Amino acid sequence: MNVGFVSLGCSKNLIDTECLIGKFKENRYQIVNEEEKADILVINTCGFIETAKEEAINTILEMAEYKKKRCKYLIVMGCLVQRYYEDLVKALPEVDLFIKIEDYDKLWDKIEDLIKNGIVEKAKKTSKKISEIPQMPMLTQQEFLNRTVTTGNNYAYIKIGEGCSNKCTYCAIPYIRGPFASRKMEDILEEATMLANKGIKELIVIAQDTTKYGIDIYGKSKLAELLEKLNHIEGIKWIRFLYAYPEEITDELIEVVAKNEKIANYFDIPIQHISNTVLKRMNRKTSKEQIEKLLNKIRENIPDVTLRTSLIVGFPGETKEDFEELLEFVKKAKFDKLGTFMYSKEDGTPAEKLPNQIHGNTKKARYNQIMKAQQEISKELQNEKLGKTYEVLVEDMSFDGKYFIGRTMQDVPEMDGIVYIKNETDKKPEDVLNNFINCKVIDVSDYDLITEFK
Repeated sequence: MNVGFVSLGCSKNLIDTECLIGKFKENRYQIVNEEEKADILVINTCGFIETAKEEAINTILEMAEYKKKRCKYLIVMGCLVQRYYEDLVKALPEVDLFIKIEDYDKLWDKIEDLIKNGIVEKAKKTSKKISEIPQMPMLTQQEFLNRTVTTGNNYAYIKIGEGCSNKCTYCAIPYIRGPFASRKMEDILEEATMLANKGIKELIVIAQDTTKYGIDIYGKSKLAELLEKLNHIEGIKWIRFLYAYPEEITDELIEVVAKNEKIANYFDIPIQHISNTVLKRMNRKTSKEQIEKLLNKIRENIPDVTLRTSLIVGFPGETKEDFEELLEFVKKAKFDKLGTFMYSKEDGTPAEKLPNQIHGNTKKARYNQIMKAQQEISKELQNEKLGKTYEVLVEDMSFDGKYFIGRTMQDVPEMDGIVYIKNETDKKPEDVLNNFINCKVIDVSDYDLITEFK
């Protein structure tokens, strides 16, 4: 039978999908990329914010149309199912099986029961309130080792922990994925070695909060030690880690990044806001003063560092003064990369009940102001790259063959800018693709670089 997959949401969700693809392959199913050729369709959903929920529902309805043709079984799993299981079962009879995250230890049994025996064992009704934090099962080491990497030949994500224990008042992740649970270091290193042996050149270390890695099983953060050990794996050329919460970025971690050439000089630090009153209502663990001090420390120790952050505008009670403080901070801090979300009211989160909810038009206006300021900063920083030479991992080619396309070490795939390399020397694609090439910047756009071979 042919199986097709749609994976929505974050890279952490994608790894769950890759593990399930591996399981289907292990059991001799054929994986197809075209939905119309699939006998079984699996959708791994995101349920993080309102726009993600809408995308998930629309995708389910779109995939359900294939049941009128070839598709026999439609299976839906992931965060949306964990949050709204009972509602989805009632609203979407087209779906043959919904699988909650809390049932991932029985994931394959449930799928086999459906496909081989036509049995659908319903998940237990949610006895917990949506605002209670559940304990979730972790995928097994064998499932991680047998996963099918879907991100191409060059890079792969490696998940070092599941869930989150930070309890930010706006965020539903702890209620969906449970408290933070680290994987054993030896298991992560075994998986990283497996990926290197398959030819993967770049590891992207992920968790909801990578800086909390190890605290639950080793008694203290072990991210710096893990990165040091990953650095010694032969075949891996680039290593990066994402989502480092500011309160756990230690001097040791900064030093490890500074001294190891394989580890990208890149910190993705989701600060969310800078006003101390807003940070307090968000239940964030840092203050404006601590954040500013941390950014200065990182820049002092790693002069060529790339700093990325994410912000939330329109959080309940955010005053005009709070927002102006944030806007001024953005202009002063000059982050290399910055993403902004408009606050989304999420079921079961403490912020849902906070007074002084902000009107949608105000959120949009504030979002636009932040992004306009960041666009100016980006333009300025991009112009500083003119004439400089960067090592580029070449991953693709334009349709007309005029450009090779790649990334520098300071660009996260699917998230940051890309590098266009003029193909004026008529180099053969096989000599360039999937290789690291030195390129000189000859032009820039807001986020991308135009280069030539050095």
